[in-house]
Amino acid sequence: MSLPLSLPRALLLALASLVSSAQAGQAPADAAVTRRVEALLKRMTLDEKIGQLTQLGAGMPGPNKETTDELIRAGKAGSVLWTINSADIERMQRVAMKESRLGIPLLFGFDVIHGYKNVFPVPLGMAASWDPGLVERAQAMAARESWVSGVNWTFSPMVDIARDARWGRIVEGAGEDTFLGIAMARAQVRGFQGPKLGTPERVLTSVKHFAAYGAADGGRDYDSVYVPEVQLRNVYLPPFQAAVDAGAGTVMSAYMTLNDVPASGNAWLLRDVLRQEMGFKGFVISDAWAVHSLKVHGYATDEVDAAARGLSGGVSMDMGSNTYLKHLPGLVKAGKLPIKVVDDMVREVLAVKVQMGLFERPYGDPSRKDAVLNDPAHRAATREAAQKSIVLLRNEGALLPLKANLKRIAVIGPLGDSAEDIKGSWTLEAAGAAVSVLEGIRARWPQATVDFVRGGDMQRAYPLPWDADQGKPAPSLMPAAEMATEQARAVQAAQQAEAVVMVLGERANMSGEAASTSDLRLGGNQQALLEAVVATGKPVVLVLLNGRPLDISWAAEHVPAIVEAWFPGTEGGNAIADVLSGTVNPGGKLPVSWPRSTGHAPVYYNHNRTHADETDPKFTSRYANLTSKPLYPFGFGLSYTSFRYSDMKLDRAAIHPDGRLQVSVTVENTGAVAGDEVVQLYVHQRAGSAARPVRELKGFQRVTLAAGEKRVVSFPVGPDELKFWSPVSRRWAVETGVRDVWVGGDSLAGLRGEFEVKGR
Repeated sequence: MSLPLSLPRALLLALASLVSSAQAGQAPADAAVTRRVEALLKRMTLDEKIGQLTQLGAGMPGPNKETTDELIRAGKAGSVLWTINSADIERMQRVAMKESRLGIPLLFGFDVIHGYKNVFPVPLGMAASWDPGLVERAQAMAARESWVSGVNWTFSPMVDIARDARWGRIVEGAGEDTFLGIAMARAQVRGFQGPKLGTPERVLTSVKHFAAYGAADGGRDYDSVYVPEVQLRNVYLPPFQAAVDAGAGTVMSAYMTLNDVPASGNAWLLRDVLRQEMGFKGFVISDAWAVHSLKVHGYATDEVDAAARGLSGGVSMDMGSNTYLKHLPGLVKAGKLPIKVVDDMVREVLAVKVQMGLFERPYGDPSRKDAVLNDPAHRAATREAAQKSIVLLRNEGALLPLKANLKRIAVIGPLGDSAEDIKGSWTLEAAGAAVSVLEGIRARWPQATVDFVRGGDMQRAYPLPWDADQGKPAPSLMPAAEMATEQARAVQAAQQAEAVVMVLGERANMSGEAASTSDLRLGGNQQALLEAVVATGKPVVLVLLNGRPLDISWAAEHVPAIVEAWFPGTEGGNAIADVLSGTVNPGGKLPVSWPRSTGHAPVYYNHNRTHADETDPKFTSRYANLTSKPLYPFGFGLSYTSFRYSDMKLDRAAIHPDGRLQVSVTVENTGAVAGDEVVQLYVHQRAGSAARPVRELKGFQRVTLAAGEKRVVSFPVGPDELKFWSPVSRRWAVETGVRDVWVGGDSLAGLRGEFEVKGR
């Protein structure tokens, strides 16, 4: 039987040559690693080689109904996913090490996104801390918990830039800005992996999803992406470059088509850009079933063609679909796929395993699992992270912090007592009970009567794709009559209280993968509930638990205090109570521009100018019925104190393209309490080979200032901050001309200066 293959042999041979030359330029620096890899490669059969390029789903049958253990024993597995059971992991690793012919260790992968047992805020919340050091420490703790449990590979961080709040996976990234995304990508890779692969008690990262996955049409998960190369290079690729530069061991290819070519079969993207231009030295793992899906996309003719296109396109390891395992042997034996293509991919996988030290330390340390997972320092760190991630959006009349001597508080809302939803999506061995908002408030105000009323419902009335597979019933809304009764009870509780804390937003599974939405409004009866409680005239604080910006335009006018808590994790309820009581002064800042409505998305601050000057007082809007300005700007966040910016200085008026200058500003805490401020620097290129965004973040520092304290904060500005990829020259360059620079507390910063970049 002939094997159908739409890629001609000549092209495959050319790709083999390309891989060989690229590999030669990125061979592991340690010659001992290379020697060890080559020695192993010489001993491997074709089946064993293809096994290293295969990631099995734990418990899923093989192509010929083999068990997972049987495939491992035969050397037909390089990795296993979808298990965090330490006993199963240890058993499978022993089969690989002791019972397979070559004893090559397995990688065990899982989505350890924002904690293992001890859950930190979701990544969008962590980005709101604007504290890369905090993020690095958090992921180091998650790595430690994963490693002792046997999970040695995390499918994280997600570094996709996301400008559309409708996209469910906005919760997994750092938001809309490339510069902030770079900082968070670097911090997460360093946290998970340490300074290099093989750092004790750290795990392998898989930076995802390469590339531009967050720019899906209409914010619809998995949908097509169309971005010009200039936008790809200036906006979407730099966080991946930062992750690569930080030493990321693997990169995950994306599900979608990029400009009509599936990302998981895109040789230009995975070979030319990632390996050659960006200097990536690890290996590429597909997203789940993405190689198989090359056929679904209408790119490959069948599964055989999909296997050839995936490997030739640059995907080193097939996640879950067994497409490589089933079809690569036949392709090689028929002479339709050069063995060199296979060998070079196997080299990548083996090199990472050697560098990770898996041959010497394959099992983690399950004997210490309980001690590590129950380390009090880890749980305490989740509280600190949650505190620093909370953003105060509104505080009219200084309603917050709430008085310490309150006698009666009403906690209202379907999320108020949820210790499960507060952790957010992608939580694994989070057996340790999380703290709900209700529990946190009761602990903070022990002398008060704290009443709780759900007030209604907010769960969407459609299931997630995998709910049925897990035997979960389709979610349904509370009957209308019951919601009306609950709402009436909530109004009564509010009337009896001195202060009301309303906890609204989304359930954990309403953000994340397969959770995009066409409606950003508060679901169920939440909006009606909010309006009814506010109508009582009692002081109301709105606490949002959510993984994306929501439509809170009504609340922004009628609710005196609004606290954005995201999904804050294990200690979320205590952290929220810390902020409400003033024990902690909130200092988080928005990593996204906040839309006014669903139709307002996508919205982002670093857009280009229109034909009209937006700084002109006569400029109104791009919409006829709504201002185009966000409800809250990127970088925004209030405090219980106030800050004044002054004395902005540039240490020189002009530099050459390779030169540097310093921008400094004095920041003063003008209030009565200590507080954190995130000092932000923005730059704009007035003219050049292409129109540039109105402003671009190019520096930030989170600082803590005592009441009355002043501090000079400085930022370097040089080639890294000023370069961009020009569609005219088709290269990275620092162009001559005048730059505007602003420093302040958000993207509307008003303190301005300018300098010139001059040619030599």
